[in-house]
Amino acid sequence: MTFSQILLLPGWQNSDPAHWQSRWEAIYGDRRVEQHDWMRPLRGDWSARLEEEIIASPVPVALVAHSLGCILVAAWAAHSSHTAKVRAALLVAPGDLERDDLRQMIPGWAPIVRRPMPFPALMVAADNDPYCAAERSREMARDWGATYIDAGARGHINSESGLGEWTEGRKLLTDLLKEN
Repeated sequence: MTFSQILLLPGWQNSDPAHWQSRWEAIYGDRRVEQHDWMRPLRGDWSARLEEEIIASPVPVALVAHSLGCILVAAWAAHSSHTAKVRAALLVAPGDLERDDLRQMIPGWAPIVRRPMPFPALMVAADNDPYCAAERSREMARDWGATYIDAGARGHINSESGLGEWTEGRKLLTDLLKEN
């Protein structure tokens, strides 16, 4: 398996210490892409930060996105000329930023970019996510060319889901990178 740097892309408000992304950062040394403003995310600013991190990486990267981070990956991939540095992406619990309530809370992210990603992608989503209906997650996965995994009743697959370090997700990432 080719060595890769794992870039963690949290969603709106960042990932708290109990979130599996924060645990992966602490346990495995994955790198969180820090954003300038976690509370008022701007798509252009977040895309620019991701671009900077990918360009700066001396090795290929794997993207591990949660919630708004998934929407970020789609937006970034549609405009970047550096997508070849991405080996694969694990997309977890995308938020439906086209929903009226979320569009008002997090303006500027709709419409969601719906182009196939130029790298392998795997999406994991729950059938009871309060921020995205299962059918919407499936549509995004299909439009992005991502393989879809139904996580069952896991909510937003965050700290409140009680996943701890989410070893199942880490295995999915490891397998994805073995294949790509």
